[in-house]
Amino acid sequence: MNVILLESVENLGGIGDLVKVKPGYGRNYLLPQGKAALATPENMKAIEARRAELEKAAAEELAKAKDRSRAFEGLEVVIHANAGSEGKLFGSVGPIDIVEALSAVQVDVERSEIRMPDGPVQELGEYTIGVHLHTDVKAEVLVKVVGEE
Repeated sequence: MNVILLESVENLGGIGDLVKVKPGYGRNYLLPQGKAALATPENMKAIEARRAELEKAAAEELAKAKDRSRAFEGLEVVIHANAGSEGKLFGSVGPIDIVEALSAVQVDVERSEIRMPDGPVQELGEYTIGVHLHTDVKAEVLVKVVGEE
């Protein structure tokens, strides 16, 4: 399935790029989210006419993401969790817990923006968690998981 990207998509391309994707990815994600349009001759002409407008919107979105990333500089959050005597958690600390801890310190972030490549935290300690704010803007936050007394 060939689509034209209406915004930059990580690991795929930038605005106005013609890319070939699997039909399910295009039909179920790119098209409904407004990130792409089908690569028909009419759409290609329309996208070229709107290219400057799309690039301006993308630049504004990037600027907003850079502004949001400043809130994460030097930020540390502490999450209290039930743990056994050996430091293993009863349960785990996942993206939802991190979003709640960040909202407690007035930093707004969506659950989908939290990146935990190693999965949920299972033990007490300090962890650097990635926050994906934009295709080109990533931030990090230090999460300290401590046991409840």
